Amino acid sequence: MLEERGETAEIPRDEYSRKRLLRSLFNLRMPMACSEEFLRVQDEYLQEQTKNKGVTDIDDLQPVAEDIYLWQGDITTLRCDAIVNAANSQMLGCFSPCHGCIDNAIHTFAGVQLRAACNELMTAQGYEEPTGQAKITPAYNLPSKYVIHTVGPIVSGRLTEEHCELLKSCYLSCLKLAEENGCESVAFCCISTGVFGFPKEEAAKIALNTVREYKSETDSGVKVIFNVFGDSDLRIYQSLFN
Repeated sequence: MLEERGETAEIPRDEYSRKRLLRSLFNLRMPMACSEEFLRVQDEYLQEQTKNKGVTDIDDLQPVAEDIYLWQGDITTLRCDAIVNAANSQMLGCFSPCHGCIDNAIHTFAGVQLRAACNELMTAQGYEEPTGQAKITPAYNLPSKYVIHTVGPIVSGRLTEEHCELLKSCYLSCLKLAEENGCESVAFCCISTGVFGFPKEEAAKIALNTVREYKSETDSGVKVIFNVFGDSDLRIYQSLFN
């Protein structure tokens, strides 16, 4: 990867720093072709990393309501049909080295194929992804089959009805896209509640209400996992099911 960038760097001696450097290079790499040998080595490495973190299967989870689950953990270790990525409008993943956002994590552990696939979709589309819409790609080295990328609304001031409708559209777009592609299960992250600034409690209410309305109106049997990472998000969702 350094050769692709025309750069050199001293390889750190300790394992942690070497992994940080490799992740940084994954994050910075532009979508482009790479050799079969590189992909083989990368895929073996990423699959081993995920195995070491531990994979959680949806079949091992207990629903909190009919076909609805609440799970706290790393979404890149979840085995279900589709996981949802909170993307930006470029749809190419996070380019900030080792950033803590879910977009960065998903692209890192899926492998460089994911950015290339997203780039192909966006090049064909010819314009940035509208807020509230979604795209689907294979998940490559992740335990899930697919990644559904959606662009949530950015809330920089007071929360408006438009923000709420756009967030609802994200969930509906993902659900429809999942079922169109034969997915029987889909895991949602907390869309827009990170750097996009959507208030967490309102976002959780919209997420749950939208899923319930969709399942009721369409008689859908799709299993939905609400994935949370932090304790505060877990408490918010737990309160909604009590």
